[in-house]
Amino acid sequence: MIEIKQLASMPGHQNPIYTVEASQKQGIIFTAGNDKGVVEWSLSKKEFIKVLMPVESSVYALHAPKSIPILAVGERNGTVSLFNFEEQKITAILKFHHKSVFDIKSLKSKEELLVASEDGSVSVWDLKPATFNTLLFSFKVSTAMVRVISISPDEETVAFGCKDNRIRIYSSKDYSLLHDFEAHTLPVSSLAYSPDGNYLISGSRDAQLNIWTTSGFTLIKNVPAHKFAIYSVAWHPHHSIFATGSRDKTIKIWSDDFQLLKTISIDKGYPAHRLSVNKLIWEPVNGHLISVSDDKLVMIWKVSLS
Repeated sequence: MIEIKQLASMPGHQNPIYTVEASQKQGIIFTAGNDKGVVEWSLSKKEFIKVLMPVESSVYALHAPKSIPILAVGERNGTVSLFNFEEQKITAILKFHHKSVFDIKSLKSKEELLVASEDGSVSVWDLKPATFNTLLFSFKVSTAMVRVISISPDEETVAFGCKDNRIRIYSSKDYSLLHDFEAHTLPVSSLAYSPDGNYLISGSRDAQLNIWTTSGFTLIKNVPAHKFAIYSVAWHPHHSIFATGSRDKTIKIWSDDFQLLKTISIDKGYPAHRLSVNKLIWEPVNGHLISVSDDKLVMIWKVSLS
């Protein structure tokens, strides 16, 4: 049995919101999109705090590495700004890509930041204090856009989902290519390793959810999950469930055996998003689901299992 309750619907953005990220500090999240700034929110008070920093172009990617007090902000113009929370200012701007940055992740074990771009390449940056923000490496993943990154729980492999419908798996040790396979009939738009590392879940503009074994990256299940593109896949931090968000305006909650548990939508009677759901995250402490949308709203959901 699963119960869904909306805890808040927070206005404040003037344009579509493309991404959301939990801060290293409990109870704080950041959002950004087609506005001119990154916004900081209080989850406890469920309200706007401030515009954290200005941006020059649309923001598609936010990432807060667990090991250091920064927020990485990836923009449409290809730059990545590093906002330092201790100094409360941008302390570095990473310039390598000349097209949109679509995803940013970090490897805690190696203290490295990975940036994926519309130009088809991935850049790797040093996060170690002595050599901070140094470009370590770059490699071409695809002739098309690299849309999304997912890092395995053991940090041994990194998966990249691409506009050419393919998923490419690289070793995190030396960034050598391990697997390259056609995953969908349209661009891959979301990826997530399962918490136990046994599966990789991919979502696509073809509206399909595909489940791959990580032992050989073979397809074990195809789920016609949504009506339109699946933009986000997110596993719950404490329970064996995950959520998907789609251009079809719905959020869906799934079991770890890939069965649909609940659909959150206006059609189902919830005060849900009226436009595309672009990104989902689970708040790491309380396990609340946070969703952002083209409708300019940030929503907080309590998902209860019994």
